[in-house]
Amino acid sequence: MVNNFKMVLACSMAVITAITAQIRFNIAFIPYTMQNFGVVFSGLLLGPIYGLISQLIYIGMIAIGIPAASGFGGGIAVLVGPTAGYIWSFPLTAFIAGLFRKMFWRNGSLKEKVVLWVGCCIAAIPVYLLGFVVFYYYATINAKLMSWSVKASQYFGFNLNPFWSVFVASVIIFIPQDFFVDHLIAVSVYAYVVDLLKQKGIEM
Repeated sequence: MVNNFKMVLACSMAVITAITAQIRFNIAFIPYTMQNFGVVFSGLLLGPIYGLISQLIYIGMIAIGIPAASGFGGGIAVLVGPTAGYIWSFPLTAFIAGLFRKMFWRNGSLKEKVVLWVGCCIAAIPVYLLGFVVFYYYATINAKLMSWSVKASQYFGFNLNPFWSVFVASVIIFIPQDFFVDHLIAVSVYAYVVDLLKQKGIEM
């Protein structure tokens, strides 16, 4: 049976994911966003099923042309482009983050927060894997993308062959920001929000 309250929250989390996709900063020519916060937070807040639904709604927003992707991108082209692998993985990542919350969160102890953070990091693995596969495919047929990947890899001190250069540029250089910024903030905000909801008698 559909939980109307959680469906409203799922729509809200889709919008929050779109907003965090636009919170962007650069280190040299390499773009970073806060989007992973929105993805894992949706799973933490809503649980596996509605967390997944929130990210399907987000993908639907992009599909119909709403500029919800990073850099205000929208339309089918975004969902079949070089960064499409990341986006299509968001529902699974939210689902896994929600599973960890469901299995391990009880009273909000420090241990539970650490376990939840580890869960968020594990949940991000599909994003990196599919993101890399799709990006690598495009890098092999687009000289500009391959050149950017090699340049990004070298900027961080890696001198590697094209395959590993793309892996570093599309995965490795984003992990520290995701793990130690986005995921830490997501766990902290979730702990705060769930506390507020409990005070109002609302159980998630």
